[in-house]
Amino acid sequence: MNFKNVTVAGSGVLGYQIAFQTAFHGFKVSVYDINDDVLAKVKAKFFELSECYKHDLNATQEQLDNTFNNLSYCSNLAEAVKDADLVIEAVPEDVGIKTEFYKQLSQVAPEKTIFATNTSTMLPSQFKDLTGRPEKFVALHFANKIWVNNMAEIMGHAETDKKVFDNLVEFAKAIGMLALPIYKEQPGHLLNSMLVPFLISATELWVKEVSDPEMIDKAWMKSFGSPLGPFAILDIIGINTVYNVAKLNVDTNPNMAPLLEKLDAEFIRPGYLGMFSGKGFYNYPNPAYETANFLK
Repeated sequence: MNFKNVTVAGSGVLGYQIAFQTAFHGFKVSVYDINDDVLAKVKAKFFELSECYKHDLNATQEQLDNTFNNLSYCSNLAEAVKDADLVIEAVPEDVGIKTEFYKQLSQVAPEKTIFATNTSTMLPSQFKDLTGRPEKFVALHFANKIWVNNMAEIMGHAETDKKVFDNLVEFAKAIGMLALPIYKEQPGHLLNSMLVPFLISATELWVKEVSDPEMIDKAWMKSFGSPLGPFAILDIIGINTVYNVAKLNVDTNPNMAPLLEKLDAEFIRPGYLGMFSGKGFYNYPNPAYETANFLK
């Protein structure tokens, strides 16, 4: 592996975490997003995230100072990727947005650059021809709260070069991840192939008004000793991400339509997008499920 410069494209819920984690482990990271206003907001989120690293990882101020020194910001794609050994795409889970992004990226990235998509539900083979370098294209998927849920799924496609795949496995380890190689394309990879059906079953109970999110979470947490129920997990994932994934599946699963309507009316339009916006199914910080008497 010979990566030094990494560009993270997209500074949303997972993008900014990937950028910070990568910079924390000594790589030079260029954070790309669509305009300077978005990038100004991500700088503020990095300062909030640094407090999590202090609390959860006992990160020193020197480590965090080095992390910030490793970060740069750019709203011009060509400039953001001009030195990139690796581009990690973390744009919204929307086929149209990803398609347009790869069309642009393929025109401006250096020949050496490897592309990795952080998609949680799509396949790299869907976009490989758009990249102009299918042999240098893989999926590299992270779990939310990347600094503590430190796993990375690496999934190639039929044309991915084995050396590229192996380099991404080593890169994942180098930024502190438990690397999980996947040997065959699978929508949802490992984690979401198991997680998504669980979350869908919970949202169906809510949409049908069988019970409310707190009661559904309590049932799961009490029965299995889990620190989180499905609606707490949805808040951590980000409700806008959940909404986009539901949109992708509405044609094959008719139960997605009422979920989309309810999410749009009660969360998307008011801006209640989960933990990182301060409100979702719970209020943050200090959500109810973390209180001592939640299960009493």
